[in-house]
Amino acid sequence: MKRPELLAPVGNIECLYSAISAGCDAVYLSGKLYGARSYAGNFSDEEIVSATKYCHLYGVKIYVTVNTLIYDSEVSNFMKYIDFLYRSGVDAIIIQDLGMFDLIHKTYPKLELHVSTQMHIHNLEGTKFMESLGASRVVLARETPIELINNIKQNTNIELEIFIHGALCISYSGQCLMSSLIGGRSGNRGTCAQCCRQPYDLLAGNTTIKNNKYLLSTRDLNSLDNIGKLIDIGVDSLKIEGRMKRAEYVYYVVSLYRKAIDSYIKYNEVRITEEEIKDLKKIFNREFTKGFLFNDLNKNIVNTYRPNHLGVEIGRVIESKKGYIKIKLSDDLNTGDGIRFLDNEDYGMTIQTIFINNKKVKTSKREDIISIKCNKNISNNTKVVKTTDINLMNRIDNLIKNNNRKVYIDIKIECILNSKIKVEVEDNQNNKIEILSDYIVEKSLNNPTTKEDIIKQLSKLGDSVYIIGNIDIKIDENIFIPVKVLNELRRAFIDKLNELRCKTKEYIKENYNIELPSFEKTKLKVLEIRDNYNTSTNNYDEVIVPLDYESNIYRKKLLRVNEQPIEMNGMIMVGELGSLYKNINNKDILTDFSLNVTNSYTVAFLHHIGVNRITLSIEMNEYQIQKLVSSYTSRYNKQPNLEVIVDGYIESMILKYNLLENLANDKKYYLRDKYNNKFEVVRKNN
Repeated sequence: MKRPELLAPVGNIECLYSAISAGCDAVYLSGKLYGARSYAGNFSDEEIVSATKYCHLYGVKIYVTVNTLIYDSEVSNFMKYIDFLYRSGVDAIIIQDLGMFDLIHKTYPKLELHVSTQMHIHNLEGTKFMESLGASRVVLARETPIELINNIKQNTNIELEIFIHGALCISYSGQCLMSSLIGGRSGNRGTCAQCCRQPYDLLAGNTTIKNNKYLLSTRDLNSLDNIGKLIDIGVDSLKIEGRMKRAEYVYYVVSLYRKAIDSYIKYNEVRITEEEIKDLKKIFNREFTKGFLFNDLNKNIVNTYRPNHLGVEIGRVIESKKGYIKIKLSDDLNTGDGIRFLDNEDYGMTIQTIFINNKKVKTSKREDIISIKCNKNISNNTKVVKTTDINLMNRIDNLIKNNNRKVYIDIKIECILNSKIKVEVEDNQNNKIEILSDYIVEKSLNNPTTKEDIIKQLSKLGDSVYIIGNIDIKIDENIFIPVKVLNELRRAFIDKLNELRCKTKEYIKENYNIELPSFEKTKLKVLEIRDNYNTSTNNYDEVIVPLDYESNIYRKKLLRVNEQPIEMNGMIMVGELGSLYKNINNKDILTDFSLNVTNSYTVAFLHHIGVNRITLSIEMNEYQIQKLVSSYTSRYNKQPNLEVIVDGYIESMILKYNLLENLANDKKYYLRDKYNNKFEVVRKNN
């Protein structure tokens, strides 16, 4: 049974220490630019260098996210950053932008590239496409079900990475434009405003049928119960979400999945206790879902009640008066804990003082009736939840601080009279070193050196990451070795091992080049129709319609999410990479806006593989489009063939979740936000 990689999120250096202490096999992080979590702490260049060395000492791989779309004006600095990361020794780059993927791969052919979930790979064809382009790994869309993952694994040789825990996007990653369209903060550029975590009304026509609910706010993914299924089908990397989370969260979640993976490998079952799940909920939860990964029910995907931490219930209010609240506890509560009253308007506080029978106490237990100071008027029977457990947090902080993770090494040492001391050391990565002392072993006059003396000195590994697993000593009788010599040998093999474990990969840089077709300058007016109705085409050069449109005189369009791409002949527009791969030999392919084309390198790549015409991202402004065209023509001395969308309704978000489940098909539905903006909700095949 193959042991998968456990991949941890680290938003800052404290989280890095936490993840490694908790037992991760790899971490992913971002620098200050080009990462899809711009509001995480993220790492300076100097921190990336030190983080890489720290990870590699422990045998942990480090992946850096550069998973945003890139504009032409940024490419020069972007590539300087990639060069820096490569020289720093990071193990892989996680990339969204297709043009930058091609540019990096051609420029640095030995640099390992992972395809971000933002690239919207969600089918076998898309995975094969990226494999054919030289990707080392694909991070599949979080909507991909385990049956399809298994099929992809059986029919490709590329590594697969799967999200197993944490926050979910309600929209397919890379396909959400809502934050960008509403407030100019693009999820594809790392600045998502999380519109999905806001309250909405659901309207049928002008009638409100759901009022002020968090209709798009997903629960957190939790795969602990099903981790064995992913191990069984051979998933290569199991990824935890959470680069915006604090160090204690990272430690606890990683440690739980470390235990789950190890227990399944050893015992063929996941051994996680109810108390551990309870502590997990205290750390953070929005309620849990198995997600589309394990085909959870539609109703279990979102939590319409609230978008943030729910904690765990610890009691109910039984009285509120005169600045005090009485609570009947169903679980323990301590001073320093954080609680929240889930009343009409939620109210949170940190417990400063607890009274039982008018006496101050620091701790209270289940069934106790306690009083706490609070000037809020809270209704009787209001649920009280614990959102911070101070004892749990202190326990985790101590575990992080005392980091017991060590790298086992095996030592062989020969101490032969009248010869140099020979030390051979091997670590868990098959690094082998041999050291000879300058000192020549002497005969002891009155105090011979013993095996125990040698073991004692070589075991003093201090703050290093190493611990001795096995030690084999060959020693002559009645010899003398100064303690100083043994200490020098110990320091020498530590330094040599550190050097080998932190050694960077071979740096190879080549020139970027690409062959391109020529296009003549033309101006066309194109109409895209969403619904099946007749329209005059007199004012348009082309009409684009969905696949189910009966007439064959129109250009046809494949959908943005197409888990089983449809094989077609004739003129088509493709909206995702699986469909592009499936139909790449077609003589007339157009790509839709959903491929997120924002730079001339992506345009060049698509033209190179046979795409006739390319629709640019709707997130581009006029200057960025002009810069793209001028960069293309000056670099390649040829004209691109481009489309831009200038008018019409834009799909701001595309969901696998059925927001309109059990609602009639004969009405128009809308989401209405707190600013009274209305967004039409359209079902596929409606």
